[in-house]
Amino acid sequence: MNQGKYVFSQITAFLPQRVFDTIVAKYKGNHRTRHFSTWNHMLCMMFGQLSNRDSLSDLVLTINAHPSKAYHLGFGRSVSKANLGKSNANRNFKIFEEFATFLIQEARKICLENHSSEFSFTNPVYAFDSTTIDLCLSVFCWATFRRAAGAIKIHTQYDVRTSIPVFIYLTPGSVNDINGMDKITYEPGSFYIFDRGYIDFERLYVIELAKSFFVIRSRKKLKFKRLRSQPANKLAGVMSDQIGILTVFNSQKGYPKEIRKILFYDEERNIKFIFLTNNFDLQATEIALLYKHRWKIELFFKWIKQHLKIKTFWGTTENAVKVQTYVAIITYTLVAIIKQKVKSEYSTYEVLQILGSSLLDKTPIRQLLKKHEEEKSGDQLYKQLEIW
Repeated sequence: MNQGKYVFSQITAFLPQRVFDTIVAKYKGNHRTRHFSTWNHMLCMMFGQLSNRDSLSDLVLTINAHPSKAYHLGFGRSVSKANLGKSNANRNFKIFEEFATFLIQEARKICLENHSSEFSFTNPVYAFDSTTIDLCLSVFCWATFRRAAGAIKIHTQYDVRTSIPVFIYLTPGSVNDINGMDKITYEPGSFYIFDRGYIDFERLYVIELAKSFFVIRSRKKLKFKRLRSQPANKLAGVMSDQIGILTVFNSQKGYPKEIRKILFYDEERNIKFIFLTNNFDLQATEIALLYKHRWKIELFFKWIKQHLKIKTFWGTTENAVKVQTYVAIITYTLVAIIKQKVKSEYSTYEVLQILGSSLLDKTPIRQLLKKHEEEKSGDQLYKQLEIW
């Protein structure tokens, strides 16, 4: 089936083009377009992400260096810097946002099938956080942050079980992190993990009313009245496990119900954590484990900044920045889908490295992502050496 196809064409064959075309028609993405369609536009941007191009000029130069291959790669008749720049600036970013949302749902279904849980429950677990990308305010004048600096924030809800971002919300850097919580659609029975920068008891009470659960790291100076205590396993790091109420007027007004407070000592890092949650059933150690998994979203931010192009943008308008960011998410999600479908033993990072260096090769993708026996034995030896 893939014999004679370029690796990049094999990659994009996993994309549901009919779904994409439906979204394009909804937003009239191809209105008054002669040659450079929205599909061509997205594939060019994905090629730039996978091949790690540094700029728009670099991307166009690389594409035009292989004119006989451009049609087979899905780029259309001709790609110019003007065409690509104009498309980034003017083509509605919601097309790519909606397509990214669809792919995310598909990726979560596929990845969840192959997930082995570390928890005693099957409820969905989400981490929510944001990362800031600094920009030049004189160029990106819409990205307000500080008086002499510009930035954008990428607010992300991250599925801990599948390692897939559920949704992305982009704002200027000046928008407070807490405002991102208003964009979350809380699912009954799901767990939501936050760092202490998201403490807003009125917003946390919205989670309680939605019959969902939150786990959040608290500040040390929390005013809290203990009503009763639960058994604390100090050998496991649980110093105290209390149920009580908030005593400061505004806090109590925002969250009028009982809340659980856990003091946990992390011996490995020699740090004491205070966790707040509205779940009274789980063991305190599992609440601490839930918060520990919040670091997966930090690793995701680090990974995507290092290996996909969202720190250097190929356009200065707000629309161009959003188009590039959502195409980066589409690319990341597609790599995760491919990894699961071909049952590759490589990590997502390794899959991206292999695909990125083989885009114009014609090796079947399943063969490309199959780990050889020598590599498996090498991995085992490496792990054994790590233990000792």
